[in-house]
Amino acid sequence: MRIVPYVTALTHALFFSSPAMAAIDTTAITSWHAHVYFDAASRDAAWAFRLIVEERFGAIIELGRFHERLVGPHPAWSYQIAFGAAQFDAIVPWLVLNHGALDIFLHPNTHDELRDHRDSAVWIGKSHVLNLGALGG
Repeated sequence: MRIVPYVTALTHALFFSSPAMAAIDTTAITSWHAHVYFDAASRDAAWAFRLIVEERFGAIIELGRFHERLVGPHPAWSYQIAFGAAQFDAIVPWLVLNHGALDIFLHPNTHDELRDHRDSAVWIGKSHVLNLGALGG
């Protein structure tokens, strides 16, 4: 039992000793964006999913435009679901279990757009290669 606190402290010290691995306070996350990806074949499913998301979470989210073209770093047509950090627990588990065949790119917003999209993102479904040049990366 006495080894556990030592191992935990040692592991923490070793992991975060590199500047590249410096811990970032999670309060840096001001909000989240979930980008739902689709194409011509999945357009109707994406629209139906959007309507369900709006009905279920409309009071705590903001829905972005339904882009039937490439926008920003996104390699597929998409729309954005924006929500506050406090809503993460209500929204993300539901997206994970209910996205169907749609892929969702999820990232925090911390005022470091490149890191948020490149290093701190999570994929629900299949991952895609982003155009990070659109973010200066």
